Amino acid sequence: MTVQLWQQRFENWLRQHHNDDDAAHDISHFRRVWATAQRLSVEENIDERVMLAACYFHDIVSLAKNHPQRSRSSALAAEKTVSILREDFPDFPEDLYPAVAHAIEAHSHSANITPQTREAKIVQDADRLESLGAIGLARVFSVAGRLNVSLFDAEDPFADSRALNDQRYALDHFQNKLLRLPATMQTEQGKALAEHNARYLVQFMAKMSAELQGDYLQYDEAILARFEPGI
Repeated sequence: MTVQLWQQRFENWLRQHHNDDDAAHDISHFRRVWATAQRLSVEENIDERVMLAACYFHDIVSLAKNHPQRSRSSALAAEKTVSILREDFPDFPEDLYPAVAHAIEAHSHSANITPQTREAKIVQDADRLESLGAIGLARVFSVAGRLNVSLFDAEDPFADSRALNDQRYALDHFQNKLLRLPATMQTEQGKALAEHNARYLVQFMAKMSAELQGDYLQYDEAILARFEPGI
């Protein structure tokens, strides 16, 4: 069976069984992660079936960011994916289960698991790229709205004299996690794309900083220099 047919079958299953209420982890997210993974895997010796299954089911369990067991989300997703493959896709090769499960478990930032296979490294990079750039920016504030998190600390928006707290302020998530992602990328192409898209987030931060100071035409050069990726 071709990987395109597997993709169609996985999407059909998700339409029937997956709740799309979470815009950050809906079918379109899975589809984008798969598309990015394909881009990152050009000329790589990988099993596309493993990568496809991991891309489409990596967030089949996704606990909220403020859930006490958030760090177990990917482990639970890996377990559920194997169960789904066994029960609903019995023709999916059983010998690929461990590789699929590892790629899913290792994709999570909060799980802090080092990917050991090429497929796992690519899936991790592809998923993390979703957290950067314009899509990543939209996701930050979508999640903040769901969790009723403030956009930023009006008194100290860039945490100059306080501890970062992205459970309370959405803007803190940029420093707390997103701008650190380029350094965690597993592939050279993934790292280059991550640094490029992280710069977009820094530009957003610099624009916000300028506007908070009453300047609606410029970017805050100090913010651009302070958070430049790679520095």
